[in-house]
Amino acid sequence: MTSNVRTVSEFLDALPDDRRAAISAVRNVILKNLPKGYEEGMQYGMIGYYVPHSLFPAGYHCNPKEPLTYANLGSQKNHMALYLCTVYGDEETASWFREAWAATGKKLDMGKACVRFKKLDDLPLDVIGECIARVPVDKYVARYESLLAQQASRRKK
Repeated sequence: MTSNVRTVSEFLDALPDDRRAAISAVRNVILKNLPKGYEEGMQYGMIGYYVPHSLFPAGYHCNPKEPLTYANLGSQKNHMALYLCTVYGDEETASWFREAWAATGKKLDMGKACVRFKKLDDLPLDVIGECIARVPVDKYVARYESLLAQQASRRKK
């Protein structure tokens, strides 16, 4: 369930009180830990954290008009979701994240990059904050470009 609102404030205002409180708390953790260079705005109908075109003009390879996504925070029909693109495609970060989460004793409901949650208590906010803080913009862009180069190389074979 995505939103057509244009600003983060409008997105938050449109949420039911319980979801607004949970999403706002996660958003605060993200903003507190977000490395310099990433920006916040609306992306794909959710709150987005991304590498702006001013730092990475190529944007997202599937749609270069979109900036390169780092994380998203959204409200779906049956759950809320935190999309951690920094975990996707990076085995070291993914392994660290899953181990750090497991050490908290909280149950992880996650796909490749999407952490699903129903209430704020489901989340170890310190682990989320550390995950967000882990990858500076330049390293994230370098890893992204490396993954694209690997994909292109595989296609040539």
